[in-house]
Amino acid sequence: MADTPLTRDENTTLLNIARESITYGLEHNKPLPVNVYHFSNSLQQHRATFVTLHLHHQLRGCIGTLEAHQPLIKDVADHAYAAAFEDPRFPAVTNRELSLLDIHISILTPPIPMTFTSEEDLLRQIQPGVDGLILQSGVHRGTFLPSVWEQLPEPEQFLKHLKMKAGLAGNYWSGNVKVSRYTTVSIP
Repeated sequence: MADTPLTRDENTTLLNIARESITYGLEHNKPLPVNVYHFSNSLQQHRATFVTLHLHHQLRGCIGTLEAHQPLIKDVADHAYAAAFEDPRFPAVTNRELSLLDIHISILTPPIPMTFTSEEDLLRQIQPGVDGLILQSGVHRGTFLPSVWEQLPEPEQFLKHLKMKAGLAGNYWSGNVKVSRYTTVSIP
């Protein structure tokens, strides 16, 4: 189930599949095909993931989904490929970069809607370093993984930048703002 921790071997398998999917993508222009039944039951569970790539400690790609819709092992393979080749912020990863990539996988818990009466109330409830947040207001939507706390450790700044990521002004507030929180298991 979603709360069952993965073993060290399963974590290693996920990291290996992510790298193999990027390698496969360089040769075939599509994600590594994965037969989910060749993997443990834990890796067959439907889980939501993000795969983040870094090159020389700089972001090189990050793609994922907020809601589980396919087996974990396939989600990681698909998102590793997408982070390497389909993140619109970056050019496609090259063969030369492949061995230098640091791959990070975040496995998300299901998001839980938060109840708050004001922006100040929301800020009091946020758990720095723990919560990933999904913010939505009308058609605007954005998320920050818990790892973003490393760059934005203050709740006010975290929320301001999340609003801007969602396409809103940093000082925007409205009664129709919806926020959900989630946590992640990070590999490695």
